[in-house]
Amino acid sequence: VSKALVNSTKRHANPDKAVAVARSLRRVELARIAAADLLGLMSVQQVCHELSTIWDAVLEAALRAEVRAWCNESESLPPARIAVIGMGRLGGMELGFGSDADVIGVADPVPGQDESDAVRWAIGIVDKLRLRLSKPSGDPPLDVDLGLRPEGRSGAVVRTIASYERYYRQWGESWEMQALLRAAFVAGDHEVGERFLDMIDEFRYPADGVSEAVIRDIRRMKARVDNERLPRGADRNTHTKLGRGGLTDIEWTVQLLTMMHAHEYPQLHDPSTLRVLDVLEKEEIIPPSQVQDLRAAWLMATDARNALVLVRGKRVDQLPTPGPQLAQVAGAAGWPPEENQEFLESYLKLTRHARKVVDEVFWGEAESFEHD
Repeated sequence: VSKALVNSTKRHANPDKAVAVARSLRRVELARIAAADLLGLMSVQQVCHELSTIWDAVLEAALRAEVRAWCNESESLPPARIAVIGMGRLGGMELGFGSDADVIGVADPVPGQDESDAVRWAIGIVDKLRLRLSKPSGDPPLDVDLGLRPEGRSGAVVRTIASYERYYRQWGESWEMQALLRAAFVAGDHEVGERFLDMIDEFRYPADGVSEAVIRDIRRMKARVDNERLPRGADRNTHTKLGRGGLTDIEWTVQLLTMMHAHEYPQLHDPSTLRVLDVLEKEEIIPPSQVQDLRAAWLMATDARNALVLVRGKRVDQLPTPGPQLAQVAGAAGWPPEENQEFLESYLKLTRHARKVVDEVFWGEAESFEHD
C-alpha cells in the first residue's frame, strides 16, 4: 500500500496535485482500517502499525513532490539530501486515529554546496511540505508537528547531523534525550536518516546509563505534566491520555526503564512501547506481572482512544459517562453497546492496576514529588 501511494503521486509535476492524490489514497486507507477495526478484524497493534505506515508513505510522497517541483522549476539538482525522522508515536509505529505526526528534519548538504544555503533550501522544502499537508480540505487534516526539534518552536526546522550533535552535546536537556528514545527514520534519504540515528544513540543510550540527576529530572517533569496538562474539567480516572494509568503514565514509565537499563540490555534500543514492554517482561527487568498490567492498560487505553475518534470524528481523549455516548464508544471498541458500563469498569480496573505499577516503578522512592 505504501509503495502504491508513493508511486501514484510520481506522475504529478504539480505538488498540489501529488499531495491531493496522496491524501485521497490515505482517506481510502483510513476507511479500510476503520472498518477492519470496527468489525474486529484487526488487533489494536495492527491498527496502530497500519496508521503509522500510511503516515510514513504520505510524508515520503509529499517530500518527493516538493523536491521534484523544485528541480523542475530551477532545472538543477537538490543541494542537500533530506531525512524525516519520526518522533513519539510515529517513531514507535503506534499512531492512533487522529494522531499528529511528530517529526524532525535532517539535511545533509551535497559535496561542494554551501552548507547554510543547502540547509536554507531544506528548511524551505520542509516548510512547504508541512503547509501543503495541513491545507484544509475534505480529508482529515494532516498536521506535521515539529515541536520536538531543538529549541522547540523557535529552533531551525531542519539541521545538519553535526548541528544536532553539537546541540545535544552542549544544551540537550533530559526531556530531549527522553524524546529521542522514540526517534526512527520514516521518509526521505535512508542513509542520512541512519547516520542521524547512529549519532543520537550516544545521547539516548549512554554507555554508563543515565545519572540520578536525569532520573530526578524526568520525575520532576512528569509531576508537572500530571499537575498542569490535564484539561480543565477532565476526569482523571477516564482521560485516556493523561489520566490515571493512561497512555502518558505507561509510556513515561517504559521510557524511564529504558533510560535506566538500555546500557545493560541492547534489546531495549527500540522506539516501540509495546516491543520494549516485551523485552522488560522477557528479561524480567521488572516483575512480568507488572509488565502485563502496563501492556493491558496501554492496549485498552489506545483502543478506547481510537474508538472515541471513530465515534466523534475528531480527536477526543475523555471517555464519556455511562449512557448513549459511551455505548457508541464501547461498540466501536468491540464491546456490546449495552455493556458500556462493563466496558468502563474494565477500563477503570486495568488503568488502576497500571497506575499501581507506575507508582511503584516510575515514582519508586520519589514520593517527595507532588503527583496525583
